[in-house]
Amino acid sequence: MPDDIDGELALVLHTHMPYVEGFGTWPFGEEWLFEAIATSYLPVLDVLERGAAVTLSLTPVVCDQLQASGVAERFGAFLRGVRRESHRLDAEAARASGDEDVARAVEHSAAVYEAALERFDRLGGDLVAALAPYAAWTSAATHAVLPLVATDAAVRLQVRSGIESHRRRTGAWAGGFWLPECAHAPGLDALLAGEGVVATCVDLSSAGVDPRRPLCSAAGVILAPIDRAIVELVWSPEGYPSRAAYRDSWRKTEHEHRAWAVGGGAYDPQAALEQARADAADFAARVRERVAGGGLCVCALDTELLGHWWHEGAAWLSFAVDALAEAGVRLVHLDEALARHEPVPAPDLPVTTWGVGRDLSSWDAPEVADLVWRARRAELDVVAAGHDVPLGALRELLALQSSDWTFQITQGYAPPYGRERARAHAEGVAAALADPDAAEPELRNLAPWASAAPLLEP
Repeated sequence: MPDDIDGELALVLHTHMPYVEGFGTWPFGEEWLFEAIATSYLPVLDVLERGAAVTLSLTPVVCDQLQASGVAERFGAFLRGVRRESHRLDAEAARASGDEDVARAVEHSAAVYEAALERFDRLGGDLVAALAPYAAWTSAATHAVLPLVATDAAVRLQVRSGIESHRRRTGAWAGGFWLPECAHAPGLDALLAGEGVVATCVDLSSAGVDPRRPLCSAAGVILAPIDRAIVELVWSPEGYPSRAAYRDSWRKTEHEHRAWAVGGGAYDPQAALEQARADAADFAARVRERVAGGGLCVCALDTELLGHWWHEGAAWLSFAVDALAEAGVRLVHLDEALARHEPVPAPDLPVTTWGVGRDLSSWDAPEVADLVWRARRAELDVVAAGHDVPLGALRELLALQSSDWTFQITQGYAPPYGRERARAHAEGVAAALADPDAAEPELRNLAPWASAAPLLEP
């Protein structure tokens, strides 16, 4: 490594999907999980298997779904049936209209799914086992925005359930914990420390602190600020995915396939790969400049961005690993880097997230006030039940507390779906508390190791 490069880069991939297993297919529901498997999780696994020092976080709720009974078979049926036929229909339609370039782009898309199916089959359908060796970090059980959880008991339920599921699946945990939505409030730190959390990532871009220096909270939890300037090279309206050569994620064929480039015209896979290689080199150069004076640069991204939302994202990641090495930038696992970089005492910090405005407004806004209050009412009812709380009520509460339902509404992604899911889980809590013997036909594999123990502590 060149003498003038003293800093390091930790590239953190946060992997999360709300519990959609068994809750509908097209256009909202389990199809989201299948698409993430095919277009994000499998391509990113290929990069990890190369030995890239990437820090991977898996939320327990993703693993719950990937290990649910029958999900591997349904994934295979979806790709062999729906995706093969829909690609065929769209390619035929393009040729019938005289657009051969679009037809070839559709066939390129079809080939990506076929390769994913072959890769998945080679893994025996066990994607969790394949990812587990690389997943050092875990998260809350169902990705709840923890500063919005009303009671310490329910925070413990989310955190401990998540840690327990990680340990059971991977056999070990060193204390790395992804705060859902990077939602941090200083009052959480003591609760996190009590559950064994050693380190977490925070977005302090609005707090006026140097993102290249880890902080240590009064409770002893290391807070690793994400470097917003580096993150936004990738994740911003003007970031790499907006380049003209890349595949347009929003313009679609009749059967929901993407056959056009951002800049217009049919998608050209080779031109897009060349752009990905150029953007990887640019990323390495920008990071090299960022860490030239020392310190730790933390670039955190959602895994689902790489592949699903940005078709070439996994290829960019692979190119970036090589480009960073060529530029003399040390790519490191975050846990190892935090052991080398002495944290400084954290100043008084506000409540922060990596959402819009860096505050809680993406999950706690007037348009979702009814859902927020309903979740709080359900939480208080579950906590009040104490020893007598049925497992069904616990699992419905965990499902209700997912950050995704309100986010889908406030960001306009799938408001009807988010509202219906939140309503149904709130009603599920009430029903389970009223009749502990009621069946749980829908939450088939959510939080399988959850227990009431965290609710019973003072």
